[in-house]
Amino acid sequence: MVETVLHPPISTAPPPSPGKDDNTTRKDDKTTQKDDNTTLKDDKTTRTIVVVIVPIVICLILALCIGIFVKIKKTRKSKTEENIESDIEISTVESLQYNFSKVRDATDNFSDANKLGQGGFGFVYKGTLSNGNEVAVKRLSRNSGQGDTEFKNEVLLVAKLQHRNLVRLLGFSMEGSERLLVYEFVCNGSLDRFIFDPIKRAHLDWEKCYKIIEGVARGLLYLHEDSRLRIIHRDLKASNVLLDGEMNSKISDFGLARLFVPDETQGNTNRVVGTHGYMAPEYVIHGQFSVKSDVFSFGVLVLEIISGQKTYNFRNGESMDDLLSCVWKNWHRETVADIIDPALRTSSRSLRDIMRCIHIGLLCVQENADDRPTMASVVLMLSSFSLTLPVPSQPAFFLSSTVDPEISVRRENDLSTHQSDNNGRISINDASMSELHPR
Repeated sequence: MVETVLHPPISTAPPPSPGKDDNTTRKDDKTTQKDDNTTLKDDKTTRTIVVVIVPIVICLILALCIGIFVKIKKTRKSKTEENIESDIEISTVESLQYNFSKVRDATDNFSDANKLGQGGFGFVYKGTLSNGNEVAVKRLSRNSGQGDTEFKNEVLLVAKLQHRNLVRLLGFSMEGSERLLVYEFVCNGSLDRFIFDPIKRAHLDWEKCYKIIEGVARGLLYLHEDSRLRIIHRDLKASNVLLDGEMNSKISDFGLARLFVPDETQGNTNRVVGTHGYMAPEYVIHGQFSVKSDVFSFGVLVLEIISGQKTYNFRNGESMDDLLSCVWKNWHRETVADIIDPALRTSSRSLRDIMRCIHIGLLCVQENADDRPTMASVVLMLSSFSLTLPVPSQPAFFLSSTVDPEISVRRENDLSTHQSDNNGRISINDASMSELHPR
């Protein structure tokens, strides 16, 4: 039997080329190198990002922490300052408060012998404190309707208004329904007692009159523009201007409206308060008031000082006329020098200055409120004689009234119809009203 031996088939495929395997190997090596390079680049980028971003993030976190810390610190400081300010306010109020019995004793129990005058908000008395200081004490009427705290706060605000041409409020006193305001005592009394008195007027030469006019102008400018509050006096007149020992003018009765008129509005009122001849026409007719209302009153006061006569009782030769009408007529006739008090015309230079002040007075009493200058402009006109003045237009004429001009009028106006209430209430020498804005 023949054994058959099986052998595997012999492959006939050609052997691999040795060059091809080498190329593949080289390619694989290159790919590996590229991957290694890419990995290295990625590592470098990551490190760069970490190096740049991490400090930025850390800085932002630190800045945020610092900001939060500073804010907390400021908040605490603000609260501390508020508490300190509150304590200061309280201590200031306490320092302004006078003992009622001591003030009452200073005025000899508000005796008539010490009475200096009367206004719509009460009587004014001269007082001498235990330390010898002289004061003027205003005993307010009992109709303010304010509580003790509100009254103290209002007094504190008014007491902060200090200017050399304003009467200084020294403090207050309270007991039950009694309310007293303590002012500095101004020794020479009110301006009207000088300019309308034939004997005392001899003590007023033009230099003193000009000093008084300029002082009133600066005092009004402070009330209108430079003080913490914007105050419109609304009853500026000769009796509300006081004169100290050096004949410096000081405006009185300002700011009291805060104490007595809680329903006051900024531009209109249904309570027209003032004195005949001094009130601006838009205020009398429509109850509209502004800083230009005080400008009008200032103009009337200037013309009264120069003429030496009252606006509502101006004597022009044998006839009686109102001051504004007479000045306007003489201005157009170029005879305005005739209305000047002869005691003031001591030289040609003073006459020139007086004529300029008459011109300024006429600008202030123009009928249209928009035409009147501001008190800032008035002060500039008074201090700069080289400044050319505009030509004044017709003033508002206040003719004689059947009502006693010495009495201040408080008339209820219907603002919707602009008609006057026939049942007007009259109060003597009523005090100021204020338009108040924190500054």
